Amino acid sequence: MGQYLIDTNSISDYLSASLPEGGLSLIDSVINTIPKISIITQIELLCWNTDDETLQKVKDFISDCIILNISTDVISACVRIRRGKKIKTPDAIIAATALVYNFKLITNNEKDFANIKGLKILNPYKE
Repeated sequence: MGQYLIDTNSISDYLSASLPEGGLSLIDSVINTIPKISIITQIELLCWNTDDETLQKVKDFISDCIILNISTDVISACVRIRRGKKIKTPDAIIAATALVYNFKLITNNEKDFANIKGLKILNPYKE
């Protein structure tokens, strides 16, 4: 099946069950093989201003994930990305994490991640 890094927007859409059937199946299969997220995604998820029930769902989801920290290799890749493309630092860190670990990035945010050399994107809305 391959290895995947899940972006914040895809987790949000998954937890709210707003993905199409193919996207839900994709995320389900990724979750069954231990989901991986960037530490940036963890921070973004925990910063949501939401009700207690949803926050608990988010915390439960995170507890099932492997959280990939910002390593020296991720920093180097992030710097290369930001020097070559106008992109926000959190998105650059997420992209760099996917590149360093050779993971496909599951995101609905194709626009911000477009044209990053070597980055493979999988949009759950197109599955």
